[in-house]
Amino acid sequence: MLDELRELYQEVILDHGKHPRNFRHPDESNRNAHGYNPMCGDTLFIYLTVDEDGVIQDCAFKGKGCAISLASASLMTETLKGLKESQARALFERFHWLCTHDEPPEHEPEDLDAEAIERLEVLAGVREFPVRVKCATLAWHTMTAALDGQQEVSTE
Repeated sequence: MLDELRELYQEVILDHGKHPRNFRHPDESNRNAHGYNPMCGDTLFIYLTVDEDGVIQDCAFKGKGCAISLASASLMTETLKGLKESQARALFERFHWLCTHDEPPEHEPEDLDAEAIERLEVLAGVREFPVRVKCATLAWHTMTAALDGQQEVSTE
């Protein structure tokens, strides 16, 4: 059963890596950032459209990178639409934990979307390969930089 689940996760990563969702530059974006992973050369531009209430109305990306980097960006853009900035940040923190720890954290944020975490679990296998954690989290670091008004961010 575990092998079947691992195979399914690999299929999802490959699908998102080869056919990324929301791979575009929306004209109406109002928060943007460029992220770079010097370890493997991945480079992503994250485009957010955040309304006056702090809700992410649209999320998209452009760039080049490995399958994990592109799959993570693709999954992220699907997951963030409709979330408040605070929810997006909490989701990033939980996703980062998922990529770096075997056990769940002691406390979950109250407004954390459990279904979103389930969808993102396909990338949890990167914790077995520490150098790949930066690939999986690049889009998320870049999203946070965009929310903070930073133009550039690096995983180093």
